[in-house]
Amino acid sequence: MNKKILIVVDMQNDFTTGSLGTKEAQAVIPNVIEKIKEYEKNGDAVVFTQDTHYDNYLETQEGKLLPVEHCIQGTDGWNICGDIYKQVNVSNKASIGKETFGSIKLVEYLNGRSEIELIELIGVCTDICVVSNAILLKAFMPEVHIKVDGSCCAGVTPEKHEAALEVMRSCQIEVV
Repeated sequence: MNKKILIVVDMQNDFTTGSLGTKEAQAVIPNVIEKIKEYEKNGDAVVFTQDTHYDNYLETQEGKLLPVEHCIQGTDGWNICGDIYKQVNVSNKASIGKETFGSIKLVEYLNGRSEIELIELIGVCTDICVVSNAILLKAFMPEVHIKVDGSCCAGVTPEKHEAALEVMRSCQIEVV
């Protein structure tokens, strides 16, 4: 395992150009690609998370509160954003499906690895999945430097993006 790890949170078609896509999410794609390439160039690890729902999504608590089908496993909306997929070798990266905002699977994958010095998170949505995973990682790995690059993230709205960055700063997560 590498000392530095980049977590690319939910950069999927449905969050960029699909059912929950936003112009802000589309705007950060070039920054996300450059960040991934930077980590690859340095030989550091890159891990993707994928929001993963199933055909019964609208029957779940999340589906009742957000009745917009998205990231249904096996659909095009579930796939990593096409622009990223075209410019980065996604197939040789770890990918962790997550059925809720914060991923216990991600924490289990990384927790207890003493060699990790830095975990950086980028992706969408800043105010939902990025903040949830950053805080989970900080809680389970308090001595690891957790960082979020705000220029590689997009929230549901620009205001919620900024609010989430402030919450993370309050939780001793570095925000650049």
